Amino acid sequence: MTQNPATNSATRAVPDDRKGRFATLTFERDVAAPLAVLWEAWTAPAARAIWAAPSPSVTVEFLEADTRVGGREVSLCKVEGHPDIRCECGWLALQPALCSVNYEVISSEGVTQSVALVTADISGTHERSRLVVTVQLSSLAEDMEAGYREGFGAGLDNLAGAAERTMVLQRVIQAPRSIVWGAWMNPETLPQWWGPEGFSCRTKRIDLRAGGEWVFDMIAPDGTVFPNHHLYNEVRPEERIGYTLHWGENGPKHADAWASFEDQDGATKVTLGMVFSTAAEFQEAKGFGALELGLQTLGKLERFVASR
Repeated sequence: MTQNPATNSATRAVPDDRKGRFATLTFERDVAAPLAVLWEAWTAPAARAIWAAPSPSVTVEFLEADTRVGGREVSLCKVEGHPDIRCECGWLALQPALCSVNYEVISSEGVTQSVALVTADISGTHERSRLVVTVQLSSLAEDMEAGYREGFGAGLDNLAGAAERTMVLQRVIQAPRSIVWGAWMNPETLPQWWGPEGFSCRTKRIDLRAGGEWVFDMIAPDGTVFPNHHLYNEVRPEERIGYTLHWGENGPKHADAWASFEDQDGATKVTLGMVFSTAAEFQEAKGFGALELGLQTLGKLERFVASR
């Protein structure tokens, strides 16, 4: 997790003694979101990009994001008037909805500032969750502990807020991942199954590549038309896609979304996540049954794949 660069400078000298170089920091958050949702918010690259910046004055640019054991995440933390802070996170252990362990290396202008081991323990129920993050920090520059306390504290506050407006849908589909991916990322087949029971799609434009878009209308059984616009920002073949949802073509954004695809004993576990732009939009979506309607959509995908 990127610290607040405003609290540190890459040009500070390495301390002459060991005092203050090592620290163990603990952060705890109670979150009004289900356990599975908090885990996705903590680990999914699209979600991490939403809550990573510790303050509005900080911009975080993700250069790499591969959340699996052995994978890494590389980001640049930018503040006007300060050198960029580079954060490299390497995933060492991932136990879904239970625990994660990663290393983190902070550097700027080619100088390593700190190395840390970050352990996250997650527990909870279908209603609420608890996150305990332990950071074992080795500083190579002065005042890194203060920067970590500020950066992690603010980031975890953002995480809690994002998780509380996040919706996660999952379904295990009895088909190989390549088949499920093909049904999702084919411009001919996606409109055939997308949407809840009884809904149909009317496509205006569709380009399912990173930087592409899908402009379409969802048509309800009673004929009501719901304009949609998906903008795709990430496509990793047979692994995940990231996109934003807008109310009609070039309309206001109402959610950041991702879909991931995992092998599971010859089947495919599909996870569809959405972080709504505001808590009010999340509550509105929850109120009209978006969770149930989304599960219907994944059910239609499973039937479509089975029929091929």
